[in-house]
Amino acid sequence: MAVYWNGKRYYSLDAYLRQTYNEKMYKISLNGGMTCPNRDGTLGNRGCIFCSAGGSGDFAADRTLSVAEQIEQGKSQALRKYSGNSYIAYFQAYTNTYAPVSHLRKLFTEAICHPDIRILDIATRPDCLGSDILHLLTELAQIKPVWIELGLQTIHPQSADFIRRGYCLPVFEQAVRRLRAAHIPVIVHVVLGIPCEDMEQMLATVRYLNTQDIQGVKFHLLHILKDTDLADYYQRHPFHLPDMEEYFEIIGKCISILRPDIVIHRLTGDGPKSLLAAPLWTGNKRQVLNQMHAYLKTHDIWQGKEFMR
Repeated sequence: MAVYWNGKRYYSLDAYLRQTYNEKMYKISLNGGMTCPNRDGTLGNRGCIFCSAGGSGDFAADRTLSVAEQIEQGKSQALRKYSGNSYIAYFQAYTNTYAPVSHLRKLFTEAICHPDIRILDIATRPDCLGSDILHLLTELAQIKPVWIELGLQTIHPQSADFIRRGYCLPVFEQAVRRLRAAHIPVIVHVVLGIPCEDMEQMLATVRYLNTQDIQGVKFHLLHILKDTDLADYYQRHPFHLPDMEEYFEIIGKCISILRPDIVIHRLTGDGPKSLLAAPLWTGNKRQVLNQMHAYLKTHDIWQGKEFMR
């Protein structure tokens, strides 16, 4: 019999926040006006194959607003579903350490010093974490907790080439070591359903993460957004995308082998309905999550094992 956390059969972000901070928090997506080495010509100019024009920050705020203004806008939008006063400032769009340290210091300090912000969460690439950046992150972590999210997606070279990730696995490993030496938690993004991967390859990525000093993971089903290179590829070379039940089976197996202390921040990715090309079932996020939780409760994903916390 598996242990449940907050009624869920996995160690969720909500459970971690309540356990660590005794409260739920709402995440506000921010746009720091960055670009990416995979877009500015350093490594490429098209981005990762699945990346939209918004740099995977399609839910982030308007980049023309100041950080403080973006936070206030995010708080106003949160009123419909959140009644608390604690927020996570999430720099989401593009690569959020890909700028001069002086610029990053201004942006991140404005966010972390906001009275309602409890945690600073920064999404970036492992090849954009120089010593000066790490020094800044260490300074900021003395003010409030700082999380770093790294887009690994997969451990397999063929898949990494297909999605145009632009760096090799040792770069990721070095970034994790350096971040953890600074006591900064690491959250890793994994994409499930890359066309050149089978189930065992997806699970191999999860097993690999178990060997790394990481604290969180975000699982994303590969979804296709309009006007991306992946959408063009899919039109020319249609490939199988998991239906809802297939994805539930995949995510159940991933959870069952994931190290139990790793917090699951996300079970699947979703794009704006106006941009979503496939699979269309992912567009109804609430329905998907409700059915996924029902699946996880009624299927023996742990295969008889009990993980104690």
